[in-house]
Order: sequence, then C-alpha cells, then structure tokens
Amino acid sequence: MNQIEPTAVELLLVEDNPQDLELALRALRKANLANRIHVARDGAEALDFIFCEGTHANRRIIDVPNVILLDLNLPKIDGLDVLRRIKADPRTKTIPVVVLTSSKEQSDVIASYQIGVNSYIVKPVNFEQFNQSVRDLGLFWLLLNQPPILAGLPPQPAGQARPVGP
Repeated sequence: MNQIEPTAVELLLVEDNPQDLELALRALRKANLANRIHVARDGAEALDFIFCEGTHANRRIIDVPNVILLDLNLPKIDGLDVLRRIKADPRTKTIPVVVLTSSKEQSDVIASYQIGVNSYIVKPVNFEQFNQSVRDLGLFWLLLNQPPILAGLPPQPAGQARPVGP
C-alpha cells in the first residue's frame, strides 16, 4: 500500500487503523484526487517521511506533500506531537495539516488549533459519510486550496507538490 515516490507526494495519510486506511485510500482513488499517496502507520514513520530521516533519508525536504491527513491516536508518537514538530519547523510549517480522527474531545480540538492545524474533522462512523468526507477533503486541499508562493521558489499549480524550503 505504501507508494514511495522519489519526488513529489500529493498526500501523506497518517493512519494506523487498517479499516480507516483502506476506506480513505479507496475514497481518494475513486474520486481521482490523488495519484501519489504515501501512507505512514505511526507518528515516527510520518516524521521520518516529512523530515527525510531514517528509511526516507533519500527524499528531499522540499518535496513536501500538498496536504497531510493526520490521525491523532497513533502508536510510537501521537498525532499532536507530529503536528507540533511540523508546525515548529520553518521548512514544513506551511504544509496544510488536516486532523482526521475519531476523537471528539474538546481538549484535542483546542490543542490542535493552538498548535496550528488547518482543519479538524471527526471521522464519521457511517461508511458513506466517511467516503464523502474524505472525497470532500481531497477536493478542497488538493484541487481548490491555493498554497503560498515562497520567496525564490517558482509557483506550483494546484495539485502539484509545493516546495517549502531551501
């Protein structure tokens, strides 16, 4: 299921639940929203991918995903810590991060927004609603959202990777 691209990844999906992972991948592919998806099954793997460490040391930090769908309840390193690290680093802080989680806890919602999340979505329990939510997220963040153009870097059309650092 992992698609490792030597260059741009459109979407990083960070999810440890096999059923939610399969549903999300199916919904994104059915809607033809993302051809280059990378899956991380825990917080440590997500950070290795984003920061080009460990098994992802051959990636370039400028080849960031257009959007990260991040679960909060992850093994090894939880989603809030992943979010903190992404938003604390100038090379990655502009990457849109959407929390897609089962947690309805206000403390998680508040903490996510204080850290800098772009959107917080509670996973619907209903199969069709879950599919629709993932399709809508993909449509907005991959096709409609306009990322910032950073100084010294060429603009990237919607749907293509957006460099964020030197």
